[in-house]
Amino acid sequence: MKSNRLSFIASLFVGAFTVSSSIAADWPQWRGPNRDDHSPDKGLLKKWPEGGPKRLWLFEGTGLGYAGYSIVGNQLFTLGLRGEQEFLISVDVTKGTELWSTPFGAKYPNNWGDGPRGTPMVDEGLVYAISGQGNLICSKASDGKMVWQKSLANDLGGKLQNWGYTESPLIVGNKVICTPGGSKGTMAALDKKTGALIWQTAELTDQAQYSSPILITHAGKKQIVQLVEKKFFGVDPEKGKVLWTTDFSGRTAVIPTPVYSDGIVYVTAGYGVGSKAVKLGTDGTATVAYENKVMKNHHGGVVLVGDLVYGYSDGPGWIAQNLKTGEEVWASKALVKGAIHYADGMLYCIDEGTGTVVLAEASPKGWTEHGRFKLDPQTKQRKPQGRIWTHPVVVNGKLFLRDQELLFCFDVKGN
Repeated sequence: MKSNRLSFIASLFVGAFTVSSSIAADWPQWRGPNRDDHSPDKGLLKKWPEGGPKRLWLFEGTGLGYAGYSIVGNQLFTLGLRGEQEFLISVDVTKGTELWSTPFGAKYPNNWGDGPRGTPMVDEGLVYAISGQGNLICSKASDGKMVWQKSLANDLGGKLQNWGYTESPLIVGNKVICTPGGSKGTMAALDKKTGALIWQTAELTDQAQYSSPILITHAGKKQIVQLVEKKFFGVDPEKGKVLWTTDFSGRTAVIPTPVYSDGIVYVTAGYGVGSKAVKLGTDGTATVAYENKVMKNHHGGVVLVGDLVYGYSDGPGWIAQNLKTGEEVWASKALVKGAIHYADGMLYCIDEGTGTVVLAEASPKGWTEHGRFKLDPQTKQRKPQGRIWTHPVVVNGKLFLRDQELLFCFDVKGN
C-alpha cells in the first residue's frame, strides 16, 4: 500500500513537471520561432488594470540602440552600445540582472540613434548576432565566449547602408543566413559552427536593405524569402539558388519582415510605397496577386492573424488588411504610429513617440482596446530624432519592452 502511494505521488510529480515544462516556451529569434510575431502564450490577461500590468523588473544597463531580444530558458539576449563598443548581452529573465556581456563591434553612429538594431538568434547553445557595422558573431549562450566572427562588408563584400546593418540572422539546418548585399551576392550562408562560407547568391547582387529573411515551406520544399529595395525573392537554402524574384517599388528604406501564408508572400514598406503580394506556383513562378497602398508600414512591422494583416499604415493609422485581396477591412487613429506584436487573440501595440502601450483585440470588427499605460521611466539618452522603436515581445506570461538602455519586464499572465 505504501509502495503504491509513493508511486502515485511520484507520478503526480512527473506529470506536474511535464505540464510545467510544456508551458515554458522559448522565443529564440526575431519575431519568434516561426518569424511571424505570434507568441505561443495562452491564458493571458484580456484586460489590463488601471495603470497597466504589474512591472516585474527594470534593467537599466542594456546600452543604446534599437535591438530586439531573444529569450531561451531563463536567459534573454539582446544588443547594446556601451561607450564606443557594441555588446552582445545576456540578462536573467527571472531577476532582471546581467549574466554576461561580450564586445563584438565598433560603435555604429547615426543621427536617429547610435548602436545596434538587429535581434540575436539562439540555436543549440550558440547565439548569433549582427552589429550595426555588420560584424556577424557566434558566441556561447552559457558565458558569451566568442566562437567565430565575420564581417559582412570585409569578408562577404557587403556595403553599409545609411542606417547600418539591421538584419536579424536566420538559422536553417547547419547554416546561418545573412544578407550582406553587394557584388559577391545579396544573400550568404555560413557554416553555423565555423563561420565558413557555404554559398552566396552570385546571380543576385542587390544591396542589402533593413529587412530580415524568413524560412517558408512551399510545395513541400523549404525556401528563404527576403526583401531588398527593388525586389523580393526566394532562395533554395541548400545550394543558394535563386528560385524566383519579383519587382518591388521600395524607396529610401525598406524595413518590415515578409509574411507568408498558404502560398502567398506579402511585403510592405513606408515612404508612400505600400504593399504587394505574390502567389507562388509549384513551377517556381511568382504571380502578382495585388499591389496597392492600403498598408504603408514604415518599420513597426505587421502581423498576420487568420486572413488579416494588422499594423500601422502611414496615413490611415492602425489598420486590418485582407491578405488574399489586399482590401482594407478597418482603420483607426486611436493610437499614434508604432510597433505591433500578437499574443492569445490580442494585439500589443506601442506608440513610438510617447511610449503608450495598448492591448487591443485582433478582430475583423475594428479597434477595441482593453487597457493602456505609458512606459515609465523613459530614457534621457535618446537622440532628438529617435523614438521607441524596439518591438514588444510576450513570452511565458511576460511582456518585454525596451527604450534604449532601459529594458522592462511586465506580468501579463491571466489568473
